[in-house]
Amino acid sequence: MEIKIERATQLKDKPDQSQLGFGRYFTDHMFLMDYTEGKGWHDARIVPYGPLSLDPATMVLHYAQETFEGLKAYRTQDGEIQLFRPEMNAERLIRSNKRLCMAELPVDLFVESVEAIVKYEADWIPTEEGTSLYVRPFMFSSEAGVGVHPAKTYKFVIILSPVGAYYPEGVNPVKIWVEDEYVRAVKGGTGFAKCGGNYAASIAAQVKAEQNGYTQVLWLDGVHRKYVEEVGTMNVMFLIDNKIVTAPLEGSVLPGVTRNSILTILNDWGYEVEERHLSIDELMEAGRTGALKEGFGTGTAAVISPIGELKYKDDVVIINDFKTGELTQKLYDTLTGIQWGNVEDKYNWTRKIK
Repeated sequence: MEIKIERATQLKDKPDQSQLGFGRYFTDHMFLMDYTEGKGWHDARIVPYGPLSLDPATMVLHYAQETFEGLKAYRTQDGEIQLFRPEMNAERLIRSNKRLCMAELPVDLFVESVEAIVKYEADWIPTEEGTSLYVRPFMFSSEAGVGVHPAKTYKFVIILSPVGAYYPEGVNPVKIWVEDEYVRAVKGGTGFAKCGGNYAASIAAQVKAEQNGYTQVLWLDGVHRKYVEEVGTMNVMFLIDNKIVTAPLEGSVLPGVTRNSILTILNDWGYEVEERHLSIDELMEAGRTGALKEGFGTGTAAVISPIGELKYKDDVVIINDFKTGELTQKLYDTLTGIQWGNVEDKYNWTRKIK
């Protein structure tokens, strides 16, 4: 792929690595590429980070044909740069685009694009412990016109952000509000796709949780309002009677890259893993009896987020005395160790950027 480069005339000052937060700072450049029906992908370029010019009738603004991904680039102790399973992000983007009738971006083109912009902005990759360069590829319909139909043109963009911990709590337990009014997704919908509409629909419940003093939302299924599905923007797992229980991938749950990685590691360690429907009543009862040992969310942004408290209606359970569990911490240390190059990657998950 030929990539044209337009260098920014004025470069930004790098932020304090100890004060990065998440998604607050962006690098000097971004990657752009266009798709036109009958022509395919074309005009790959790296340009200065800045506003995108859109016609008021651009279809994404009216009909939400938009998908995105999230992954990270890491600086290892020996100075190398590596990505973590970018092919899985590329494959998920293809599935998301199929669901929204959008142009598909081949896996090799996705990975090549990510590598190109990360390599170009390599001096933005933070080096302090727990930091990384968040990579946000996204795609949207760029055709101008009012009328509901698949667009004929699309734009693929990658922006980069140096980040620290996703949650202010870091790898410490968070309080979770079990949502029984709003739903995130239903089978046959877009729950398995990574598209903006899913997240817009989740904001009302997030606001309600925060108003009640809780950090995140535990979603129940959209049909019965009974079975546990996801926590906030993450997959969720529970250690119950020494078994790991997590929701199955049946169309309403996002197939997370971190989820897949954690389940692989757990199976490798000999844990019994059950991908099954877990009712909220069973979960709360396990919390009351002590059978619920640990709970945690999994996702690229936070990696692993321990759950310390669950509130469902008028019932509250505390998990592991509101402390990060031994298994949760071990999983976090192992996965982040692989990502940062401090633990042997026997799964061949990391990809060096040369």
